[in-house]
Amino acid sequence: MRESGEMYLETILILKEKKKTVRAIDVAEEMGLSRPSVSRGMAKLRETECIIVEEDGNLAFTPKGEEIARKIYERHQVLSRLFICLGVDERTAIDDACRIEHVISDKTFTALKRFISERDGARG
Repeated sequence: MRESGEMYLETILILKEKKKTVRAIDVAEEMGLSRPSVSRGMAKLRETECIIVEEDGNLAFTPKGEEIARKIYERHQVLSRLFICLGVDERTAIDDACRIEHVISDKTFTALKRFISERDGARG
């Protein structure tokens, strides 16, 4: 999946945590994008069976879409926290995590999480 698709899924997940229903216009506003751009993105997510657009316009995840969204969001959170712990200012840490979360391999991310967990366990 392309980075833009992952960003849409992550944004939908974040919005769903804030409020019960999410529509394409909510995604456009959150991401600062035009409605037509988001409409194209939602069409691609429907084609790849990541989301369903319900009759009332609300967006719903398929199991595949939710799995991808949660994976990307976890990466974002872990990487942001790590960079902040390393002394990077919060804005830079979040921006860098947002770029890296889409390209880091599963293998490297798993190793990174294990390292952090072991490090935290040794301190406790």
